[in-house]
Amino acid sequence: MKNYIFKQLRFVRENTINYVAEINDEASLFIPEGFNNNIKWNLGHIYVVQEKLAFYFIKEKMIMPNNFSELFTTDTKPTNWGDQELPTISELIQLLENQIEGIEQTLELRLKEVIEKPFTTSTGLTLSTVEELLSFCLYHEGMHFATIKSYERIIQNERRNKGI
Repeated sequence: MKNYIFKQLRFVRENTINYVAEINDEASLFIPEGFNNNIKWNLGHIYVVQEKLAFYFIKEKMIMPNNFSELFTTDTKPTNWGDQELPTISELIQLLENQIEGIEQTLELRLKEVIEKPFTTSTGLTLSTVEELLSFCLYHEGMHFATIKSYERIIQNERRNKGI
């Protein structure tokens, strides 16, 4: 029987993908007033962080497209992207769809594995096993999913106010 964590990772990811499926690239680049990022950054950030939490600490190969680290890691923001080539929303969705399957295939039998050096998140939680790292991904993606939903509501309100 598969571990619950994979079912939950898949559930959270499906919700994220279903929510952004109809958002176009132009809307994904809108940065609401008072915020530093946009929907595209949040999607790329979810991907990059989950890839690192799932694979980096156990020295497995990460699937990290060119320039994703410069675009989407913590402390990056779209205003610093310059003229870098950006992935489309469709490309991000495809990466996000494939990511959970890769995580499950690679880590199904390694959940209890202790990582070499425990990792402490920016919020102060120390993670020591593969299962703990993956479990934290649920919280992390949930936070960014809520942000994406907020941004989309702001975009819809802007369109209504402009009569679009």
